[in-house]
Amino acid sequence: MQPSPTSARQPSPDTRQLRRVALSGLLGTAVEFYDFLVYGTVAALVFGDLFFPRADPAVGTIAAFGTFAAGYVARPLGGIVFGHFGDRIGRKSMMLLTMVLMGCGSFLIGLLPTYDAIGVWAPVLLVTLRVVQGLAIGGEWGGATLMVVEHAERTQGARRGLWSSFTQLGAPLGSVLSAGVVTLVSTLPDDEFRAWGWRVPFLLSILLLGVGLFVRLKVAESPLFAQAKQQSQPDRPPVVEVLRRPKPVLLAACVGIGAFTAQSLLTGFMISYAVDHGYSRPQVLTAVTITSCVALVVLPTASALSDRVGRRPVVLAGAVASAALAFPVLALVNSGSPGLLILALALGHGVAQSTMYGPLGALLSEMFGTRVRYTGASLGYQAATLLGAGFSPLIAGSLLASSGGSSTPVSLLLCGGAAITALTVWRLRETHTDTLDAAASSTTSPTPEGTLR
Repeated sequence: MQPSPTSARQPSPDTRQLRRVALSGLLGTAVEFYDFLVYGTVAALVFGDLFFPRADPAVGTIAAFGTFAAGYVARPLGGIVFGHFGDRIGRKSMMLLTMVLMGCGSFLIGLLPTYDAIGVWAPVLLVTLRVVQGLAIGGEWGGATLMVVEHAERTQGARRGLWSSFTQLGAPLGSVLSAGVVTLVSTLPDDEFRAWGWRVPFLLSILLLGVGLFVRLKVAESPLFAQAKQQSQPDRPPVVEVLRRPKPVLLAACVGIGAFTAQSLLTGFMISYAVDHGYSRPQVLTAVTITSCVALVVLPTASALSDRVGRRPVVLAGAVASAALAFPVLALVNSGSPGLLILALALGHGVAQSTMYGPLGALLSEMFGTRVRYTGASLGYQAATLLGAGFSPLIAGSLLASSGGSSTPVSLLLCGGAAITALTVWRLRETHTDTLDAAASSTTSPTPEGTLR
């Protein structure tokens, strides 16, 4: 009996589950990045005054970005901790736990008393909650990405880049949400925004947390992990297995530095920089929102292209574009034109940075075997965020203060991050045609040179 045309068009159970996992990765990562980026945006606008009021304006801004960096410092540790349990217990449970920690941490920041109310305890509690957020997001990306990539391996193995881009899309989607909400509350009179308006974006995260948990509770565990768990478990912890041959994780960290340097400097830091150069808060936040919408198109396009031509040429193209645009982007921002500000961020972040960032989920996942993939990919990715994004605003702010406000240091930082990515990509072996099942037969890459040309 021939199947009816309607039944023939029905997706298989594996495909339906893959779509559900992809949606889970998208929404969950959007929630995580919303929480993380709301902090960066609000820190650039008011945290220097509210939590570090005794410092002069320049030092207050640097201190506010210092607490931003504290979240990044905690991310590699979160990658190790949640990666360990994700490789031993399962991907799904860690995804749920990291989301709860992230959402609750953001909600509690919205309830924090300021320096005027409790003195030095205000910045202490702020840093503590930032560290909790950093630990959570340190484990979030690995779990969400691997769930998608490992589910895609069964039905869409040749399109791992495209499917993994759904998780990567959480970054610009979270940025759109955070910038949109902050834009709305920033239209309040300045005294009201400083009194209570800045708290609203943080408090709203509890609603996003509920949506994300509802979706994630419905996904199934990774089939590759379930298969690997049936085999004998190694005696050594996953992080030890990864660091025994550290070259893949070092390469994974270096290949992501350019994307995260650009992301950090052209979003959170650029808000503070542009406001100081005469743009209004709504103008800057509108530019960030439009730029994130551009990224929502470029990210999946670059990721799908990496399935066809390879991860290396796509990431390399993004790195070269980022370096080439570094000085023009800052020149456009310095023009004082809101239209040119939008163009600058759209080119530098929406196009160049997204081209580097899109294929990273698939690329890093392909560099490690199933038993240590959560730990290895998370550690490499979060080390890249620490080195590329964690300290870039702090360094840029300090260099701006010492150089009399010249934008040259910011452009040089963008060029430096892009150069590190480009040089690392040149050393990588192409992985887009590899199967994850083959990688799963070893603890890291098949040979110590497994990720090298």
